Amino acid sequence: MMSSTARSRSGSVSVGVHRSVLAAALTAALTSACATVQKPPEPVAMPASIEQQQAAQKAVLSQPARKIYKRKIAVGRFTNESTYGRGLLVDADLDPIGKQASDILITQLQRTNRFIIFERPDLDKVKAEQELSRGGSLAGVDTLIMGSITEFGRATEGKSAFLSSTKLQRVRAKVNLRLVDVGTGRVFFGADGTGESSSESGEVAGFGSKAAYDSTLNEKAISASISEVIDELVGQLENRRWRTDILSVEGGQVFITGGAAQGLEVGDTLAVIRAGKTVVSHQSGMPIELPGAAVARLRVSSQFGNDETNEGSVCTVVSGRVDAAGIGGLYVEELGE
Repeated sequence: MMSSTARSRSGSVSVGVHRSVLAAALTAALTSACATVQKPPEPVAMPASIEQQQAAQKAVLSQPARKIYKRKIAVGRFTNESTYGRGLLVDADLDPIGKQASDILITQLQRTNRFIIFERPDLDKVKAEQELSRGGSLAGVDTLIMGSITEFGRATEGKSAFLSSTKLQRVRAKVNLRLVDVGTGRVFFGADGTGESSSESGEVAGFGSKAAYDSTLNEKAISASISEVIDELVGQLENRRWRTDILSVEGGQVFITGGAAQGLEVGDTLAVIRAGKTVVSHQSGMPIELPGAAVARLRVSSQFGNDETNEGSVCTVVSGRVDAAGIGGLYVEELGE
């Protein structure tokens, strides 16, 4: 016959087992009910091997560098065509999203170190640039960059459970960039870029992070959308041959606009071109400049000025002839490859 002590121990063991099973089940239930932060995706390796990537980089670096003269460009303020932030009391000219987008574009262009950039936030777009160019201002540019925010939106998603919660903030932006020839007012390039940014936070049993409104997501999404098209934009700008004007011809020397800030160096050789006749197309109604003719070659002998607004170069004529009386129909450009 089993003693009372033995029965008591057996009952204690049985109760302990039941309590352990119950605790395990409760823990599993709570864990399954928790809202957890999603695990970020694992990085995916490039399909090319490290050796192939290094060989490709070496081949690119071994190519002779092309001399690039800095173009003078103007960046206008972006317009916000989306419904975001377009309240009745908001002045369209003071739209923070549009200003933020133009600032980001200027910063990204400056990082390329290939352009001299002028801000034109308050000009009447193409018309004012045309007046600057015709007036012979050294600060005049031949290309104006215009932009629009065509889509912009924020979304906040959350999950809540018994002891946990998560919050996901997501921003999506779409921009349109256009390059305008200020001489004709014609848009010669346009592209759209889309970018997204997000942040996620989670809290379990009172521990973790609580996400407030993240204003940096706006900048990140706009920056990502501009980054998507910036390389193509730079390529289009540099496909247009660099050119400048002749200031004066005195004592056999030719004075031109542009100096060290634009990448000109003593010894550089440039072409003098007589502008082709401008005719109006019957098909499009737009003015078309016929191909020009080379009349001389110049070599930079010295430079003057102290910044991009007043610098210039002194050139000697290597071949051909440049008449002081006829410089109105001439311009200077880089030599073709």
